[in-house]
Amino acid sequence: MSELCVDGDRSHDGTDDIDELWNLHEDFSVADAAALVAGYNPTLVQRCEQDTLIHQSFPRYPVVLDALTRAITNRRLKAAIRVSAREYGYADRMADIEYFAFIEDALPEGNTVEDDEVLAKDRSCIYKPFPDWSLSTIAREDLIDWLRRRGVSSGFFFPAGTDAPDYLDPGNPRYASKLAAAVRAWQAVTDSGGASPKKALVKWLREHAAEFGLTDDEGKQNETGIDEVAKVANWQPGGGAPKTPSE
Repeated sequence: MSELCVDGDRSHDGTDDIDELWNLHEDFSVADAAALVAGYNPTLVQRCEQDTLIHQSFPRYPVVLDALTRAITNRRLKAAIRVSAREYGYADRMADIEYFAFIEDALPEGNTVEDDEVLAKDRSCIYKPFPDWSLSTIAREDLIDWLRRRGVSSGFFFPAGTDAPDYLDPGNPRYASKLAAAVRAWQAVTDSGGASPKKALVKWLREHAAEFGLTDDEGKQNETGIDEVAKVANWQPGGGAPKTPSE
């Protein structure tokens, strides 16, 4: 194995070495996307790709690559699938002419084709009839959407990712702003300060209305929406005198 991949018994997985310039990409090769999702430097993975112990150095990489390629193959993740190809050029033609001239029953064309290659019908190129994941690409938005559907919310593609549950993640496709507002208000108002819990919740929600879509286009607060959310978060719906805060 290359020294770039392994040093003694310690693997260099590149998890702390991902160049921020990778954020400039709007499309990623499937192989590079797998490396980034797994938390590895794609450049280092590329260098080590031919090493027989790559799975040992980058144990998360093959898991992610397999998941991505299966999702693409089964049409659950959009991708531009490309194959590896090379030109059927002058050298190939000359080799075929020479082979045909001296070898009885030789094929007139395509004698330079390798076992895993195919000569195109129009004889423009020689290609491998299966996806090349280092050439096939995924759009950033499609990849992020797929990752979210799989429950991933942290890592390279989620720089602001937190350990917050899905229902509090604005990026989740099932995010409900009023539900999130109710939960956040309930978490924030631990002491109503002598007021009723609902009043304290309404006060907090008014202060954070814009964060949860509880305002109109002109920034005016949606009092009806705030009241509805406060009712959901209110832990004392029966009313009555608020409990005196403990000393």
